Amino acid sequence: MNEETVRQNLFQLMKEKVYRYSEEEFTLASGRKSHHYFNCKEILLYPDRLTLLSEYIVNYFLPKLNLLPESVGGLTMGADPISYSVSLQFYKNGKIVFPLVVRKEAKDHGTKKLIEGAISNLKTCLVVDDVITTGGSTLKAVEALRASGITVDKGICILDREEGGFEALANAGVQMYSIFKKSDFGDEITRGKQ
Repeated sequence: MNEETVRQNLFQLMKEKVYRYSEEEFTLASGRKSHHYFNCKEILLYPDRLTLLSEYIVNYFLPKLNLLPESVGGLTMGADPISYSVSLQFYKNGKIVFPLVVRKEAKDHGTKKLIEGAISNLKTCLVVDDVITTGGSTLKAVEALRASGITVDKGICILDREEGGFEALANAGVQMYSIFKKSDFGDEITRGKQ
């Protein structure tokens, strides 16, 4: 499959499986309310769909952006399947890219780590997330990664809800790129209250 076919297949999955509209408002992770909800777990927790996503990211999306990361990671759990699958896809392509997991809070037992992965060997990380609304979850991951000495200045997500998250991340020195935007869903988005 070529890039456009893979992207179109992903877009169809987003429309059919991920996007939901309801007269009753959803509460988003940011705490905001919306009639529009994007549940990317409907891609991330299905092996065939996740494979399609990681193949698109590694073989088309990142090369188009001239990005070849040393590591990929973000705040658990939205980022975890993306990190693992992208790392595995790079490995299939003959390149080592380490996945990193940023906990919401440092564990209170054992080594009490906030970040899991090969961080002692890494200098940079491409931050990843499934959906960005205000950018709060991604910023939390960026701060933790930076506090551990890792440079984070670029990131990707599946969907930008276009509600200020990209701007907040840009203000923190992180250039974000999204595969899809809320506005890509056209007429479906214009129904009801935003």
